[in-house]
Amino acid sequence: MPQGTLEVLLVSAKGLQNTEFLSKMDPYVILTCRSQEQRSSVASGQGLEPKWNENFVFTINAGASELNLKIMDKDTFTKDDFVGEATIPLEPLFVQGSLPSTAYSVVKDREYCGEIKVGLTFTIEGDSSWECCTEEAVKYGGWKESSY
Repeated sequence: MPQGTLEVLLVSAKGLQNTEFLSKMDPYVILTCRSQEQRSSVASGQGLEPKWNENFVFTINAGASELNLKIMDKDTFTKDDFVGEATIPLEPLFVQGSLPSTAYSVVKDREYCGEIKVGLTFTIEGDSSWECCTEEAVKYGGWKESSY
């Protein structure tokens, strides 16, 4: 598993399901990668097609395999409403280094409820030959198989 820095460009969302009755939604996103959590600004009054264009940085270490984006609707007098979420696997990013702004499906209760557009960049730190070393460890049994 590589170690490095994950940069996330949270661009926009569209086709979201409305959680408000009388006004426009005020969506924001909670970005989670393992135990790290960050929150976007609230796209006040932007309704079903919010735009953020915000950058977030996460430190990637062993075990990080996905990025979770949870869209919420900010409410003033009641608990914020859950709009939906998207889970992005990071393995393709580790191989390619960057993924252009791409639309990912937002789901709620296993049903499609819009999409969220995100750009990703991964910068590896330390030894850049992690794939080679991982393959060698598997081929030769790794430390768990060692006789020491």
